[in-house]
Amino acid sequence: MTTTAPGAGGEAAKAPAQAPAPGGAPAPGPEAAKGGPAAAAAPGSTGSSPWQLARRELRRRPAVRVSLGVVLLFVLMAATAPWLGALGGWSPEEFDKSAIDPYLGGQPLGSLGGISPEHWLGVEPVTGRDLFARVVHGAQVSLLIAFAATAIVVVAGTAAGIAAGYFGGRTDTLLSRLMDLTMSFPSLIFMIAMLSVAKDVNRIVLMTAVIGVFGWPGVARVVRGQTLSLKHREYVDAARVGGAGSWRILTRDILPGVSGPVIAYTTLLIPGMISTEAALSYLGVGVRPPTPSWGQMIAESVAFYETDPMYFVIPSTFLFLAVLAFTLLGDALRDILDPRGGRS
Repeated sequence: MTTTAPGAGGEAAKAPAQAPAPGGAPAPGPEAAKGGPAAAAAPGSTGSSPWQLARRELRRRPAVRVSLGVVLLFVLMAATAPWLGALGGWSPEEFDKSAIDPYLGGQPLGSLGGISPEHWLGVEPVTGRDLFARVVHGAQVSLLIAFAATAIVVVAGTAAGIAAGYFGGRTDTLLSRLMDLTMSFPSLIFMIAMLSVAKDVNRIVLMTAVIGVFGWPGVARVVRGQTLSLKHREYVDAARVGGAGSWRILTRDILPGVSGPVIAYTTLLIPGMISTEAALSYLGVGVRPPTPSWGQMIAESVAFYETDPMYFVIPSTFLFLAVLAFTLLGDALRDILDPRGGRS
């Protein structure tokens, strides 16, 4: 006759048999059903790429979805600037003398800076140029410089950071000292001086190159730190022991591991690039007239802010919304893809 320990029979009767899961893995215990630690590691939370993780989290944040919508709207506006200007009926360099009053110093006719069915955002004082056409073409110039400079910064910074962190030794010392030298250089003064003396050059190309040259050390430092933490992981050691070369390890093992922080940092770089371009154009060393730029338009509107405040408000609003939308989106991506970096 078999005896059962006191209380064991009741517990055994209440607890259902734990059938093995498919593939021989044990079935989840009671903690998973109760929302315990086993439930915290949901199947979808592991093995996701940075883009999948970001897409899933962004759907849960209404404010970030609005920011993403504004960013996409600005990108679309910049990409279709020639067609939008033609839709409004005016080119950014076309004068409309009938929209200004020559007896009042060239002030726009009508209220709110001359807003009318012919000029959707009004006109510039004195010249009568259409503000809608100039704003959308200014978006094209600002975003083109911002995106191109950010691409230079991210590519150069990622390459330098991975090389410094992975190879170490003299390579790390040389690249780290170059980062320190570049970051300690008075970049804004150099930009102003360089753009002031350069005359017969493409200003957009020159601004992109100058801004990009001084921006890469920040990305390189972030990537170097991530690479140092990844270079001794088990899968990297296994690839090295298996005979994989440095190029294969860097591109297939290290680079995917640093992609999350790089994506987040890239999104945060863009509003800074937009602000830098606007500041340089405001100071008169950026994009030259008649090419429109938000910073240039704000600088020209200072002389009319008392008599025609809308001339100042419109480009300033577009600049503010673009920088704010990119900043909010970048902050959200940093919290999602690089949470430890966001807390520090």
